[in-house]
Parts: sequence; structure tokens; C-alpha cells
Amino acid sequence: MEQWKHVYTNALTPLIFIERSVAVFPEKIAVIHGPRRYTYREFGSRIYRLASSLTQHGLTKGDRVAFLCPNIPPMLEAHFGVLLAGGILVPINTRLAPREIEYILQHSGASFLFVDTELAPGVKDILGGLPDLRHIVNIADDPQFPPIEGLDYEAFLAEGSPDPIPVKVGDEFGDITINYTSGTTGLPKGVTFCHRGAYINSLGEVLESGMTPDSIYLWTLPMFHCNGWCFTWGVTALGATHLCLRKFEPATAWQLIQQERVTHFNGAPLVLVALVNDKSAPEKFDWPVTITTAGAPPSPTIIETVSKLGAKIIHVYGLTEVYGPFTVCAWQEEWKSLDYGEQGRLLARQGVGFAVGAPTRVVDENMNDVPRDGQTLGEVVMQGNMVMKGYWDDPEATEKAFRGGWFHSGDVAVMHPDGYVELRDRSKDIIISGGENISSIEVEQMVYKHPAVLECAVVGVPHEKWGETPCAYVTLKEGATATEHDIIQFCRENMSHFKVPGRIVFGPLPKTSTGKIQKFKLREVAWEGKEKRIQG
Repeated sequence: MEQWKHVYTNALTPLIFIERSVAVFPEKIAVIHGPRRYTYREFGSRIYRLASSLTQHGLTKGDRVAFLCPNIPPMLEAHFGVLLAGGILVPINTRLAPREIEYILQHSGASFLFVDTELAPGVKDILGGLPDLRHIVNIADDPQFPPIEGLDYEAFLAEGSPDPIPVKVGDEFGDITINYTSGTTGLPKGVTFCHRGAYINSLGEVLESGMTPDSIYLWTLPMFHCNGWCFTWGVTALGATHLCLRKFEPATAWQLIQQERVTHFNGAPLVLVALVNDKSAPEKFDWPVTITTAGAPPSPTIIETVSKLGAKIIHVYGLTEVYGPFTVCAWQEEWKSLDYGEQGRLLARQGVGFAVGAPTRVVDENMNDVPRDGQTLGEVVMQGNMVMKGYWDDPEATEKAFRGGWFHSGDVAVMHPDGYVELRDRSKDIIISGGENISSIEVEQMVYKHPAVLECAVVGVPHEKWGETPCAYVTLKEGATATEHDIIQFCRENMSHFKVPGRIVFGPLPKTSTGKIQKFKLREVAWEGKEKRIQG
């Protein structure tokens, strides 16, 4: 074993993970990407070369380094190399429009832009209006895509030194990444993470998902999304193996899962829906597989379906502002005796705080905790090490988010008698029909139970008498048939009539790159030309 000697800091930082794994597991496979396989020794050398070359090209402490890149090795290397050089990493959503990317580069003041050549055409025309941008580096992962003017990533690495770089972190609360929100209600906000928060969250993630050094982790979750829920650091901390996936396609994912005997992967519920409904899906896993889901509340139906495959499903909940997942629906032994349907109902709840985190509260307007009755609505608020520092260059939004000393999520939930939180909606998604509050999530979960439904989103649409009523937007499974009457009648037979959708609209649903359905787009169409209600 090589001596682990270059860490000169008492600060909590994820940067110590790479040198430890290089020292402990030097010949173990760290990263797999197609035919490429990097050992931890090779992975570490590439990281150190990146950090060294950044410094040689003029990066100074606090400079922002943007990466527009899919789930491939350079994106993993950035999560260590940029930070070791003293820079702040800005991972950019690969599906954003050019003007949105331009805004993020301007707002963050990025000095470097590393861009995958497949994505380069989308930024080529905006580069002239970015005075802070000094260097552009092309990542030529797929040779069929030509580079834009700038340096080559592999050549850039070759300029740097492979020698380990001492970890010197003077302030564990120092900025390390800026993750931009989707900006669905305005301009994107830059969520700022620090060393301490990333260290604690990354260990919390692998702890709650039961990972070990023998784990094979498939990158179905975008690394640009909350730094891959901090698994970029957590998988490395354990010396486990990263299995890269340039583009998520269910058939490709299943092929890799079976070929490499994947033990863990993460994704939004719609990713799971796509996987279990793909023709390549296995009937049953014959080895342990753990799937962690978040991003939107999963329906009990999808939890039940995944469980029947033999996989362990872990439901977590969080936001970009809390480094990704913050709570977990912790499994209780007595649930073993329940049928799959009842287990699914319990596991669909958002649960309790991580073992390394802090308790989650559900509060009323006066910041008082709501009763633990599973009925009284309140807002989810959080506090502690796993909460962001604030919004980059936006003190007003930061102050508003932390009013009362707690981070306000904007999510409406109840607290159950067992202390488990259950989301009922985003505050903006609650449907108020004739004075009654209707949870769009509750209606969606009922629609998902219909055997023909693949995907569903429920929003409030204008109604002359009631103000608004639920409308379900539905995508059917391939080869399945169902009419509007069929689904409405199914709901009427299984839930309170005032909650039943008045309309069913069939067709594809608008989504973000992380698999979330963009309800705001559905609402905009439904309310166009109408006076919209105002919600807090």
C-alpha cells in the first residue's frame, strides 16, 4: 500500500477521498467508460494532472470553472481536480438552451469552460459575450463531433503533473461548487456548496444506500444534478467503481446493468418507469441491486413494480439547496410482513432525516410544528450541515430562503404519527377547488394505478364554478389502450369524487433533463388568457 501522506488539513472536505482510495486501492478499477477502464492510480493521476494544468493556465483560488459535459470520466475528474486547484466547479445542465447557458456563465463569472464536443455547437455563438471567460477546453469523448476553437482536454491533462497535490483547506465552509436551479419561476439561482457540506452529504448518501468498496455504481443520474447527489465524491470515498453512461437509454442501461453486474444506481421515478417498461427489463435480479429514487414523489405502484424485480428500493427526498437528498424513508423490519402494495404506500413517504443530517420539520405559517396526525398541512423546513451556504451573488434570495433561521423548501407536507414526513405537493401545485385543497400528488398516485398508464401529471385547470379542478395529463404504455372515461371512472371508484380529474389529456409530457415533469408548462397552456390564482 502506498503511503497516504499528502493530506495536510483538519477540515472536512471530500478532497481527501481520492488520495485515500489511490493509496488503499491503487490497482482496483475506479472508472469504466465503454472499453476504457481506469484504476484508482490512473484516476488519481488524471485528477492531479487536471489540477496542475489549471494552475499553469492561470487559475487562482476562487475562480469558477464550468463543465458542460455528460456522465463521462472528465466530469468525475472535475469534481476533484478543479477543487484541488482552488477553483469552484460550475456543472451545467446539458439540456439547457444556449441563452440559459450564457446566463449561467455570465452570472458565475466562469474563467474556464470545459465543453463536450457534442454540446459545443450550442455554445459556439454565445462565447463572444463572456468577458470573464479566458479558456475553452474541448472534451472529445466521441470523435464524430468536431471541436470548437480552444484546447483539447487530453492535451490539457498532458501538460499537468501526475504527482499528488496536498490537500490544504483553510476554511471548510469555503465555496466548492455552484449548482444552478432549473429557473422554472424566474432566472436560475446558483446554489453554493461548501467542503463541509459536500463531505457530510457524500458519506450520508453511500451510507443510506448501503454501498461498499465492492459496489458497482451506474451513472443513470446526471452528474450536473447536485453534483450527482454527491455520489461523485461518495463512490470515490469507498473505493467503489463508477460505471459511466454517456446517454441514458433504457436498453443500454439494462445491458450495462447485466454486463457489469451493477449493484447500485439512482434516478427520478420517471427513469424507473422507463426502465421497468422497457423490453430489456429482466424478470428478476439474481444478485443484490439497490435503486435510490428521488426528484419527484414516486407512486406506490412504481415502488411495488421495482420491488417485484427483486431490487431494494430506497426513497429519498431533497432539493438542490440541500445537496440533493436530505431525508430517507428508512425501512422498518415490521414492514416485511406487509404485502407489496402496503409496503409501496409506506415507502412512498419522504421519511426522516439522514443519519448524518438533522431532523426535518413541517411547520405552519408561524413556524410552529404541525400535529403528527398525517393530515395537517405545513411547509417542510431544514437546517444543518447538509443545507447550502446560500445563493451565489444573490443575498436577497438567500435571506428570503432562510427566513426564521430555517431553509424554506416550498414543499407542502404532513407529519405522520411515526415521525415520517409525507409530501402532499409543492405549494404552487396544490389545487384549490371550491375551497377544498387537493393534492396533485395524491391524484397522480391514483391515476398511476391504472394498468394502462405509463406517465402522469396532474395540475389545476380553470373551472367556471369551482375556480379550478384537477386535469390529468397522461402517457399510455406502449400497446395499451384506455379512454378518458376509463381513467376518470377508475378514479371515481377509488377516491373522493371532488378529487377526481375532470379531464384526461393524452400525449407526451414535457420534462427536465433530470426526469421531472414540467408541470408549469402544462399550467401555462391551461391558464393562457385566464386570470391565474395567486398562491404563497
